[in-house]
Amino acid sequence: MTSKERARLRSLAVNLQPVFQIGKEGYNAHLVQHVDEYLEAHELIKLSVLDSAPETAAQLAASLAGDTRAEVVAKIGRKLILYRRSETLARQGRALVLA
Repeated sequence: MTSKERARLRSLAVNLQPVFQIGKEGYNAHLVQHVDEYLEAHELIKLSVLDSAPETAAQLAASLAGDTRAEVVAKIGRKLILYRRSETLARQGRALVLA
């Protein structure tokens, strides 16, 4: 992902509210499944990491990106932004335009 694409995605994510909060349960298969489904439906997701989470935001970003085949767009404090191109949305002509 180029810096221009990353900047475009960050600008799109500014108005997004965090979809999931990661708390004391931390990283688990349930979270991965829901993030994966959300990425397929929307391509861009913002998550919030609570203070009670056992992992750091950086650890969670790397783990989620790896398990959902997504890219980390940004990690700002305790907020994460992930992106994955959706083939479903691409076929429908509704995929995000990064250029």
